[in-house]
Amino acid sequence: MEKNKDNLSNLRSRGLAFAYRVGDYVEERIGQMVIENGREAPVLSEGAMVYPRVWYRVPLSDGISGDGSEYHIYLKAAHKDKLVVFFSGGGVAWNAFTAARPVTGGKVAAGLPNFYWNNLRPFTQIMNINIGITENGNPANPFEDWSFVIVTYATGDFHVGDNDYTYTDSETGESGVVRFHGYQNFCAAMRKAKEIFPDPKKLLIAGDSAGAFAVPALAADVTDIWYPDCSDVTCFSDSGQLLYDNWQETAREMWKTREDIWQAIRTPNITLDWYHKLYAKKKDDVRYLYACSTHDYLLSAYYNDVVNKEFTSDAEIQEAFYVQFVQMLRELKEITPGFTFFVNEFPNLMVMKRGMKGGTAHTCVREKIFYLPVKSGVSMCKWLGDAVNGELYDVGVPEEVTEKTP
Repeated sequence: MEKNKDNLSNLRSRGLAFAYRVGDYVEERIGQMVIENGREAPVLSEGAMVYPRVWYRVPLSDGISGDGSEYHIYLKAAHKDKLVVFFSGGGVAWNAFTAARPVTGGKVAAGLPNFYWNNLRPFTQIMNINIGITENGNPANPFEDWSFVIVTYATGDFHVGDNDYTYTDSETGESGVVRFHGYQNFCAAMRKAKEIFPDPKKLLIAGDSAGAFAVPALAADVTDIWYPDCSDVTCFSDSGQLLYDNWQETAREMWKTREDIWQAIRTPNITLDWYHKLYAKKKDDVRYLYACSTHDYLLSAYYNDVVNKEFTSDAEIQEAFYVQFVQMLRELKEITPGFTFFVNEFPNLMVMKRGMKGGTAHTCVREKIFYLPVKSGVSMCKWLGDAVNGELYDVGVPEEVTEKTP
């Protein structure tokens, strides 16, 4: 019996090792293909001419990634009066255990815990540009003629950190440092944005996944510090739900955010708290939009790790996520009845991710499903394009959200 157990353990170990190697190889190969096929965004040198509708990679010397490597953003110039400031996603680290486990292709393929991207590499370009809302040359994209600044993400701190964090891994005992300098990177990105796009008349402040959390945290900085003369502003978070009791401690002690940012965190729902903060300051001077799928496979996996220390997703944890999701939509409407929602049930197609069974898609705005209609016949690109022009309506909202509680 013991021999059988040992054999099974060895088989599993060899299987994980093989999956790990394959995952790393696939990621590296995709990155190489981006370069070899001439698809890597050209570097925008200081003082160089910015050609319209070209995606540029812009290194920022005053930015830094989580592992201490270089930091860059992406930008595209189009209509001078319309600008998207987009916060990229890429996971989060909320304690020493998660800080010690950044994402790699190998970990993803092997189903090992991996919580945030800690650097920028050719592979990460495919997550940032030329898909969904950032797609060039697609007449179906209502934002094809907008200018863009993509605030890339490689710090695990929802773009708000300001700390070199030294951790000791609770499982292995190994030590390391994460540069939680998302706020420094954001400010560097906005300085470049102001230089290239000095005076937009319409502004969309958007983000997906980790970037969705950053929108309410930093939108007032965008409007009040960088673009105070712009009065037509829309704020949009795509998939930003993760309940955790110790968010304030993480923001204060680990990320060392600005005081007003961590002080605004009062509940396990950090996104809701930051939207309360944003609304208290901006009232109805901006439009507020939120989108998510009903049983998000990835956000539910993060929540599962928070409560059960298992970075996996299944039907039970997805249903728990759905209950929280319904409550979140209710509470966002309580902040202001003008909060507008896009809810989808697109299935999770990431079948190659071990431990991520079933559920619904994670994010939509920078995916091909940006153009797909939900059951009502409305796509996110249609809904969002209407919203920035003042035509606000909900799509796909579950009946439970509007039902009166007894």
